[in-house]
Amino acid sequence: MKTSNILCLAKSIILIACVIIAAPSAAQRDTVCINRQWDFIRVGEKEPLPKSFDSLTYQEVVHLPHDFHISQPWIAPLPGEKADNGNAAANYKSRLSARGFKELTKGIYHKTIVVPEQWRAQRILLDIGGIMTVGDVWVNGKHVGKTDYGYLGFECDITDNIAYGRENEIVITAETMGPKNSRWYTGGGLYRDVSIILTPGKNHFNRHPLKIVAIPDMSGSHGVYDRSITYPATIEITADMRVETKNDSINVGVEILDYAGNIISTSRHRLRYYKQWRSREYTLPAITLSKTNLWDIDNPYLYTAIVTIYDKDNNIADRVSERFGVRSIAFTPTDGFMLNGRKVLLKGNANHHTLGALGAAVFPRAIEKRLRMLKDFGFNCIRCSHNPYSTDLYRLCDEMGILVVDELYDKWTQQYSGGRIAWQQLWQHDVEEWVKRDRNHPSVIMWSLGNELQHIATMDYNDWGVTNYRLLKTLLHRYDTSRPTTVAMHPRYRSLEGDDKPAPLAVQTEVNSYNYRYMYFPGDSKLYPEKTFFQSEASVADIGTNFFAMDLDRVIGLAYWGTIDYIGESRGWPAKGWAQGTFDISLEPKPIAWLQKSMFSHAPTVHMGIVESKRNEKTWNGVNIGTEYMTESWNRAIGDTVSINVYSNAEEVALLANGREVARKRNTTEPETRNRIRFSNIAFTPGQLEAIAYNNGKAVAWHKIETTGNAVALRLTPEQTTWHADGQDIMHLRLEAIDRKGRRVPDATCHVTLDIDGPATLAGVSSGDITTDDNYALPQVTLSQGAALVIIRSEGKDGKVTVIAASKGIKPATWRHQIPMKQ
Repeated sequence: MKTSNILCLAKSIILIACVIIAAPSAAQRDTVCINRQWDFIRVGEKEPLPKSFDSLTYQEVVHLPHDFHISQPWIAPLPGEKADNGNAAANYKSRLSARGFKELTKGIYHKTIVVPEQWRAQRILLDIGGIMTVGDVWVNGKHVGKTDYGYLGFECDITDNIAYGRENEIVITAETMGPKNSRWYTGGGLYRDVSIILTPGKNHFNRHPLKIVAIPDMSGSHGVYDRSITYPATIEITADMRVETKNDSINVGVEILDYAGNIISTSRHRLRYYKQWRSREYTLPAITLSKTNLWDIDNPYLYTAIVTIYDKDNNIADRVSERFGVRSIAFTPTDGFMLNGRKVLLKGNANHHTLGALGAAVFPRAIEKRLRMLKDFGFNCIRCSHNPYSTDLYRLCDEMGILVVDELYDKWTQQYSGGRIAWQQLWQHDVEEWVKRDRNHPSVIMWSLGNELQHIATMDYNDWGVTNYRLLKTLLHRYDTSRPTTVAMHPRYRSLEGDDKPAPLAVQTEVNSYNYRYMYFPGDSKLYPEKTFFQSEASVADIGTNFFAMDLDRVIGLAYWGTIDYIGESRGWPAKGWAQGTFDISLEPKPIAWLQKSMFSHAPTVHMGIVESKRNEKTWNGVNIGTEYMTESWNRAIGDTVSINVYSNAEEVALLANGREVARKRNTTEPETRNRIRFSNIAFTPGQLEAIAYNNGKAVAWHKIETTGNAVALRLTPEQTTWHADGQDIMHLRLEAIDRKGRRVPDATCHVTLDIDGPATLAGVSSGDITTDDNYALPQVTLSQGAALVIIRSEGKDGKVTVIAASKGIKPATWRHQIPMKQ
């Protein structure tokens, strides 16, 4: 089937998804993914949802994860819509600028499943990873659950609502609420996985049941991490269970597996049973391991704990497993963040949860691509902004050795936490779900409870958010005390006691996190010498200065805001979103990305950026975000002169035109200019321009750009080596216009149409140009700087996939791949 037919939204496809789910063996926990084949219909923002779903005619069949906003057309501002920066908290310019210029709508999802008779003895849960932004769930006409904060998942016990041996209907609604209910593009719909979880009926583990604290004994190495040795460790496990028995004890087993899956510890425990508390947490006897490998950013070693409830006949009643890492963390005012006894400076990225052309739909492969890209450029930390991410992100950070600052909310108000009910009715549930879900990830090192809330946090208790913070922190400590808590403050504000003191909230938080206001760190650390400081958002426009101007030996580190361009938070049409990042929305690094690499990595680095336009002075949240526009194009007119930025951590850089040196400059140690060497009035000469970096007179790094010919062909290049036909995996293809020598033509702006044949569909396409009117969900794109990113999604079967990219007047590109089922 051709992609153009699949994506034609004008046609109404009426299908009923009927899934017969294979039954697992009796009394065994199992998870059955039901992402495929959901009927879907879109409902207008101001149109009420129907009171009955029986007579609906659905518009199309979709597969989860699904963002029903991303395929909608862009909506330009109306003539009467004017810029409005009067609300510092909302920071919007027109009705839909924050929300990505997509009209806000509602969606209804429908699925029919046949539940086998063998499930009668089981407890049946419907697990929903998230509904954006708020939503409700019905099973066989009965309302069984809802969410009022779409960034967290939830489960519905549907055991008593199921009819066995025949069809059962699941209906889920999603609403994106009003334009001002978010300050960024949220996406809409069932954007994460939906599954059915089966557990035993009586003796079973509750939701997110395990709490694992793994504490290494590093005294043998004087508290300093040495990757070449192993360490003793104590493993403390708490399990949340519901048990019904006539005995006065519960039989529980624990196995610890190493990275390769070998059992390294096994134990059985009889726990006292309290009949008055059938559902409760049980603390298991501590386990001592004589040798463990520590989890570290350079060696992300993971263990697995398997915990089993046995019945009176010694049969398995229920069993769960959880991965964890053995590591120590500490935050000190003299060293900042310590991982396994050594200082690690957080070199972070702060971005919203969306994934470019995919919108909000969560594909693990897309998250993995971003993490690998960031790690290649020296990043070691993700600040989740400003909400919990998909569980796939934390899993991948565990595997790749990337640290996480985990954040729960933006501002503590009904407006920004969903908009359907008061925030004061949400946080008690949200804190529990969030912390219990994420607490076993060794990558998570800090809990952030909110972001930039001081504008309006005085509303509850007129105390700058202090009481709310104390309430949230107290509840959080009920579930985890192994990590500090913080709030990302902006502005820092000043205390009523004096201009030199920060707002009261800064004195209360366990870690002082300031967005952009790193210049207050020295003064505030003198006032409060026990405090530790983290620049939770740093401006790309001030890149380098806001890093090198900090006392890097003492601070925790920073996270650059919007490192990857994203939809939403537009500073004005035709930009569809944030374009001040160091990577564009198609995941191409901009020249300035190499400045970050030169800062974050000791490896010799050099890279050029040709300045195409001067810095735009733009203010956002009281911060200048204006940046220069640069390319790597050496296609010019004879007589042109240009300014060139060269980013390097070497001592000296030389600029060569066709092998002849035309300029040379030394690096500086000043924060404002370090690793940034500017060459002005460089005359264009057709051919080759090269930057060479030197240390002690020896060349250590090179970067070269060339004058190219006209585009004569297109090229498709896969950006990963594996791809599987499981219906969930995606493949990233880089589309380029090339000249006769196979070089990308950086000024090519061809309009390209895509055709996909075989068991795959288009998931998204983006040129990286945030101002384009191209729809990311349609099989066509206008190249920007000679390139675009094409993302295709596998279907649930193997076979040969063919992608053809064509443009008028040049040779098309064809990519073929035999896609296998995932083993």
